[in-house]
Amino acid sequence: MPTRGPYRLKARADRRAAVRLRITEATVDLHSTVGPARTTISAVARQAGVDRLTVYRHFPTRRELFEACSKHARQLHPMPDPDIWAGMPDPEDRFEAALATLAWDPRRSAFFRAELFDALDILNRGDIDLAHMRGSWAGAMGQVQFMPSSYLKFAEDFDGDGRRDIWSSPADIFASIANYLKGHGWTAGQPWGREVTVSRAAARAIAADVGRRAGTCQATRDMTVVQPVKTWATLGVRLPNGGALPASLPDAAMVSGATRHFLVFGNYDALLEYNCAHSYAISVGLLADRLPNTNDDRRRTR
Repeated sequence: MPTRGPYRLKARADRRAAVRLRITEATVDLHSTVGPARTTISAVARQAGVDRLTVYRHFPTRRELFEACSKHARQLHPMPDPDIWAGMPDPEDRFEAALATLAWDPRRSAFFRAELFDALDILNRGDIDLAHMRGSWAGAMGQVQFMPSSYLKFAEDFDGDGRRDIWSSPADIFASIANYLKGHGWTAGQPWGREVTVSRAAARAIAADVGRRAGTCQATRDMTVVQPVKTWATLGVRLPNGGALPASLPDAAMVSGATRHFLVFGNYDALLEYNCAHSYAISVGLLADRLPNTNDDRRRTR
């Protein structure tokens, strides 16, 4: 009668293989959904339903884990580049690998495949070489964090050296940002918005009478539709010093935080196009208001 030893060993090996597969699949899924920067061992363990020690027991080093991911991905979807997952440990060092990985991911492959070819076009034009073409895990490049398609549309050679260098040329960086904002509706000489006060009664009236905007970005849904300044004044919105809203203000939407409120104008939408987050757009606007500008006679009434 055969001993039970070999069967126990096989069962143990099968269990070990199953756990390794769960960890590998969890890592692949996290890399695709949240990016390599957030694909930590703790996150992988939670996703796989195991503890950190189990992950380390099966994959003592991150390199072993990423090699397993690469092998698993090639088995599911054959890829031309066997080292494509090498971008995971440090995507800043392997921008092209990170972008190629996203192009392979079937969920948004069409978008990122086009971005990958745009990145190759940038290299072909000679604006940057591959070694210095650094970007994020999601494909955004340089100091300005342009996607390759945005680079081709909006990057500027402001210093006149023949290259549109958004990585290391301050002149090109700021000119490219300005060109991007202009291309998304920024109007020179116009304000972005201004802070206002909203009483409790005014807040209730606004919630009842003013609708919310629609949009694909959460920030655009977390603001009101545009209203004439006369409407805001009728609802009880005032300046921070308690004064009445100037009749010359353009039509505006309202953005409200926990304690502060802002009427925002057309230029604010251009800021949201750059980074669709109110914390970002309002911070940029408030910082810009504090910069000296002798040509700006539109002083804020505090």
